[in-house]
Amino acid sequence: MIEWLFTFLLVYLLYKLIFGFILPVYKASADVRSKLNQMNQQQQQPKKEQKTNTKTTVRPPAEDYIDFEEIK
Repeated sequence: MIEWLFTFLLVYLLYKLIFGFILPVYKASADVRSKLNQMNQQQQQPKKEQKTNTKTTVRPPAEDYIDFEEIK
């Protein structure tokens, strides 16, 4: 009788540990990881577009620049 009670208590505690703590923590970490990956992809997208746009930009003529003179 005591063996059955101990076994039942052990199984119940394992059930509570797995479904009350381990599984929710795993799901939450997976959600956070996927959201971080999504944010990284959104941040990388404008950088990639900017790299492709910089290759096609036209530079201003050299006469638009003013030489720097050092004053002492």
